[in-house]
Amino acid sequence: MNKLELVKGFLHGGDYNPDQWLKRPDILDRDYQLMDQSKINTVTVGVFAWGRLEPEEGVYDFAWLDDVFDKMNSRNGHVILATPSGARPRWMSQKYPEVNRVDSEGRRHTHGFRHNHCYSSPIYRRKVHEINMRLAERYGDNSALVLWHVSNEYSGECYCPLCQQKWREWVQHKYKTLEALDDAWCSSVWSGLYSDWSQLLPPSLLGDSKVHGMDLDWHRFVSDMTIDFYQHEIQPLKKVTPNIPVTTNFMAESLKEGQYTPLTGLDYGRFAKSLDIISWDSYPSWHNRYEITAETAMKTAYVHDQFWSLKQQPFLVMESTPSCVNWGQYNKAKQPGMHRLSSFQQIAHGSDSTLYFQIRQAQGNSEKYHGAVIGHDDSSDSRVFKDVQQYGQDLEKIVEVKGAIKRVRVAILFDWDRNWALNRGGGFGRPTRLGIQVLQKHYANFWHKDIECNVITSDMDFSQYDLLIAPMLYLIRQDTMKKLQKFVQSGGTLVSSYFSGMVDSNDRVNLDGWPKPLQDIFGIEPKELDTLLPGEHYHVSFNQKEYETTDYDQIMKVKNASVLGYYTDNFYVGTPAITRHQYGKGTAYYIGARLSAEFIEDFYDDIIQSLNLDNSFVELSNPVVSVQTRYNEDYAYHFVMNFSEQVQMVNFRRPSFDLLTQREVTKSVQIDKYGVMILKERQNNTLH
Repeated sequence: MNKLELVKGFLHGGDYNPDQWLKRPDILDRDYQLMDQSKINTVTVGVFAWGRLEPEEGVYDFAWLDDVFDKMNSRNGHVILATPSGARPRWMSQKYPEVNRVDSEGRRHTHGFRHNHCYSSPIYRRKVHEINMRLAERYGDNSALVLWHVSNEYSGECYCPLCQQKWREWVQHKYKTLEALDDAWCSSVWSGLYSDWSQLLPPSLLGDSKVHGMDLDWHRFVSDMTIDFYQHEIQPLKKVTPNIPVTTNFMAESLKEGQYTPLTGLDYGRFAKSLDIISWDSYPSWHNRYEITAETAMKTAYVHDQFWSLKQQPFLVMESTPSCVNWGQYNKAKQPGMHRLSSFQQIAHGSDSTLYFQIRQAQGNSEKYHGAVIGHDDSSDSRVFKDVQQYGQDLEKIVEVKGAIKRVRVAILFDWDRNWALNRGGGFGRPTRLGIQVLQKHYANFWHKDIECNVITSDMDFSQYDLLIAPMLYLIRQDTMKKLQKFVQSGGTLVSSYFSGMVDSNDRVNLDGWPKPLQDIFGIEPKELDTLLPGEHYHVSFNQKEYETTDYDQIMKVKNASVLGYYTDNFYVGTPAITRHQYGKGTAYYIGARLSAEFIEDFYDDIIQSLNLDNSFVELSNPVVSVQTRYNEDYAYHFVMNFSEQVQMVNFRRPSFDLLTQREVTKSVQIDKYGVMILKERQNNTLH
């Protein structure tokens, strides 16, 4: 058992930067008083502190960090100690310029910002190893240390000569011969054949930018280089402190209004295998004007569930904000009640922490207006501070939930390389690929019905699920097709759609028609894929109702599937649009068109009923009130969360006990705007 597993209760606290306040001992003393008042038990330190830890090469100053450990030990608190590679010291960039990244146009960057180091640099790797070893040796046995926070928000890529050589080695190792490389990348197009490995350069607007297989492999290479650098970072930590788990904080991204997804630039599915525990930085845009609160909550839930699914064990929220962020065009504060609600959503979906960026607001530079527990006014009387204080008190009431698991029977299939290929490919509608957004549309139907979903990669086990949702399987490997065959043959229910089975693992179009294993599973053969223009719609008839299509209509030939829905207009009028096929003991559905949320709800109704997927605790689901459940050996804990601005009525099948109010709850209750209930019941349904 590692140190983190021994911690009783949830981690509550976050990024603390005493290195910014060393000239103000009065502020540092005040910090700990305010942490006590707000029920903060955990600090994450050293994330960007390399310049303080090693102000000159080979000269170290740990006194201020020693003081943090002493103070937290005196409070029986916990320290998450970061390795500082996310922001190297200025002297290093000056003395060893090779540590600075080179961009795709060949420009060597100077010191500045953060996350701009070269992953290949031997000097940087040596310096990182040295500082990490010193931290491990100095603090590894300290009773306050519970977790290593390795670097920070890994991202980006480098095109320097060192990375170019690593790229050539990576490609050569994968393909072995130039002939195999040319075949995989279809290099004969535009006379791109290679005659020597030295000709191989990374994709760039200065050179190759239209070789889809190269671009896909470059994404894979960048992920591999990042993971390799991370594994180099943790070597001294694992050697000196094998009982202290390691993590790095994964990210989510908002590419434009209305989108919120896990970071797509790195393959987190592969990266997760090197982490002891998943952690991520959660910053949804609450109170926006482009969607209702429940829609923001659904997308945030999707990201929580995807990070849960990477290891299917409790994760950590490493960063969140108690008020607002600072990087948007408009940075809105959380309304009263939203901090508590959004934080409990983290716990409901599997987090064992609520950690903030930041505990005290910075005085200057980029993050001086980012939200914090302690504001510039240094007050314990502010609304934000009181929100954190109340939430910290609430966390102490639900200590027993920590470590509880989830039980999930529905999974959505997502692969990072499939997403890269889907977004990179030519043709069709470039702005309307929206692969993750389509997955979230399917996910939303189950979230609204309080049916929990995992979001898994094709490398994971399918057999534990009754329903596997896999639309837009654009890139599909042979081994994945075999796994899908086995899943359905063994009794599973599979749902897929248009934009599936189009390219192989090198992003080459599959020739000779749709892959045979997919034809066998679905009993159809897709033909033409019609791309619809903005505002262009056609229609599908399904279950005696008509639904509007948008963006894509797949024309297909039925081999031995049953037709559930037909197109009712355009040149494919009367042809199949929705099919079902019995394959072995299971069933495979194919949705040929992009259809509305109304269709998705109607489509899944029969599947949910036949598989008995309904939430067994909720009598009637309310789409703006989310119910999520975690389990330990004896109890179920139902988190009931009102993501609306009105009082809502919720009906349950059984009475229960609210841990927050310490009161029994009947089968029918009202829940206030942004209200939360955490309902406990014995798993044999006998109230404790």
